[in-house]
Amino acid sequence: MRLDGSDRPGTQDRNPGGADGEESPIPSASAAAAGPVRVEVRGLSKTFGSVRAVTDLGFTVEPGSVTGFLGPNGAGKTTTLRMILGLERPDAGTALFGGVPYASLPDPLRTVGAVLETAFHPARSGRDHLRVYARAAGISIGRADEVLLQVGLGEAGRRRAGTYSLGMRQRLALATALLGDPSVLVLDEPANGLDPEGIQWLRGFLRHLAHEQGRTVLVSSHLLAEVEQTADRVVIVGAGRLVREGSIDGLRAGGAQTVLVRSPEADRLAELLRAGGASVTAEDGTLTVSGRSAPEIGHAAFSGGIELHELRPHSSGLEEIYFQLTAGSEQFAAHDPATVASPLEASR
Repeated sequence: MRLDGSDRPGTQDRNPGGADGEESPIPSASAAAAGPVRVEVRGLSKTFGSVRAVTDLGFTVEPGSVTGFLGPNGAGKTTTLRMILGLERPDAGTALFGGVPYASLPDPLRTVGAVLETAFHPARSGRDHLRVYARAAGISIGRADEVLLQVGLGEAGRRRAGTYSLGMRQRLALATALLGDPSVLVLDEPANGLDPEGIQWLRGFLRHLAHEQGRTVLVSSHLLAEVEQTADRVVIVGAGRLVREGSIDGLRAGGAQTVLVRSPEADRLAELLRAGGASVTAEDGTLTVSGRSAPEIGHAAFSGGIELHELRPHSSGLEEIYFQLTAGSEQFAAHDPATVASPLEASR
């Protein structure tokens, strides 16, 4: 049975709580029922006709951490998640939860909670939606009220789900995934439709589940800045293949290391640094220097009698690293508007 809620379009999640417009208090989630569970993906491959969606993909998702699952549209992320959860049969490879495939888990809903596709009856209240799922899974129906409080829908739980905003539906889907108090959460774009406050809440909630309770959290998202603030590790895929796997800190350490410099004598400083073997580019009065550390640049400027207004080391962020790693693997890449002639210009 799928653990889901809804992805129908709606307004932003401005008032996820009761009619007073204030968000319901969100208590800490209950402790995970089972022990730590490592997710291991080994050699997954899947072809649809002539389309190779996933090719020999392997990675691990560690307990006690949030892992971001990243890649361009068409990179095979959704297909991979469906194979992990037994919703799609792979041509080759396995996905294991603590050494056991999903289909062989004795009580899957108490091990894995997932939100991939969302659906609910619009005339049924959020509370009744959860109670139906709980009863079908053999879980106490009282658990419905517990998870509604966890996701900030305590008061709104008695309203018809068809009246929920998109962000509230996302929260209801997350509540459904939490019904079994699982050790593993697999979430596809959980921040979709959440307002800034909701995104901030989700960030803290997922990190609490992972860091404080030892759960295993795998999150697919296109919000790279948010992933950088939420995830401990990332798995990046492109064209159905693994591009990079590792910690956020490890990716940053392996990225380009440069120094940003501003000076009223930028041209003279650039010549001096290039003469010393550094690579220097200039843009809008700022020099970007590679091949020399900040102390070395500062010493060169001091020795040359050059005034500095700024001297700052710069490491590539996740977004910059992501685009470097996935360049050329986009299924539908948009052209740079500056390089594409308009129909009017083309006809001239």
